[in-house]
Amino acid sequence: MIDRQRLEAIVREAGRIALGRWPGHGHALDSWEKDPGSPVSQSDLEVDEFLKRELGALLPAAGWLSEETVDAPERLEGGLIWLVDPIDGTRDFIRGRDGWAVSVALVSSGRPLIGMLDAPARLPEQGGEFWYAEAGKGSWRNGKRLVGSRRQSLRGARVPAEAVPHIDADLVPVHRPNSIALRMAMVAADEADLVATLRWGFEWDIGAAALIAREAGAAVTDAFGGALHYNKRDPRAFGVLVTAPAIHGAAVERLADRARELAAR
Repeated sequence: MIDRQRLEAIVREAGRIALGRWPGHGHALDSWEKDPGSPVSQSDLEVDEFLKRELGALLPAAGWLSEETVDAPERLEGGLIWLVDPIDGTRDFIRGRDGWAVSVALVSSGRPLIGMLDAPARLPEQGGEFWYAEAGKGSWRNGKRLVGSRRQSLRGARVPAEAVPHIDADLVPVHRPNSIALRMAMVAADEADLVATLRWGFEWDIGAAALIAREAGAAVTDAFGGALHYNKRDPRAFGVLVTAPAIHGAAVERLADRARELAAR
């Protein structure tokens, strides 16, 4: 149905465009806030424009849903859409840190078929970090098949966080990239055991990484343990929960009261 090698080349080129303006390499960058607490940069817009043009040419039948493009209701009319966050982790990008990635997913009938993340500022000795998954066929990072966390107990679970609250003191904080997609992918790579957000978020933040994690064997749901669906009229979900399968139920139970309270605000 799609030229996977061409798709990979497009996503990698998007990463190269972003890297060419990344302050971590000393480049000057224009950035501002779209809304309070929601930063955007010149590179977000450039990468978005590039991906919209190239992915549209690659698969003209697919609709488009992106963080940096005004939503068009006609995306709901077809079964296929491109789900894109041109730079996930913009805060890290602007600060010159490496915790950001280009995120692209192809969604069919509400479910991701293909997911790709390109994090060119990470693992520079390997030419960057490239993640890929295809529904029913597994997921890979830099060509190596991923097998996600198999932790059996919630106590001691590794969580990407600067620190954990007192109520979760039995969890172990590990390095936290700003990109939620990369944090989710850490569970796929067995570098974390649990990732949870308790806020309203958008499909483009999680679409590609959710497939990568799921194809590596992780449990992936919303914050309440419910299934995630994509290309909805309202492209939001309350939270995301990615865990080793054996601890998912315990994580849902622990977070339930907090999730209900925060979702109602």
